[in-house]
Amino acid sequence: QAAFFIDARYEEDYAEGHIKGALSLPWDDAVHTRFLKIAGAIPPDRVIITYCDGETCHLSHALAVFLREKGFETARELVNGWTVWRDAGLPVERGNGTPP
Repeated sequence: QAAFFIDARYEEDYAEGHIKGALSLPWDDAVHTRFLKIAGAIPPDRVIITYCDGETCHLSHALAVFLREKGFETARELVNGWTVWRDAGLPVERGNGTPP
């Protein structure tokens, strides 16, 4: 409950598996439009953690910077997030990217 997770990967990857309770906000050309639709679902009083997958994936970094520019100053990045989370046996779920 202390952190709110946002998945920066493509919708297909999110649907295959993601951190339980994570919101999908793919970092692509439509991020601005999607952000406007889901901004109200992002709690302003919690640490926001963006993630993607793989050490060379920079989607979560770009998304964290974007969120900080939009006023979510607590946005942070979990490097290699999906792999680290899944390998640690932490809660995951499947499904498409609808806001919680």
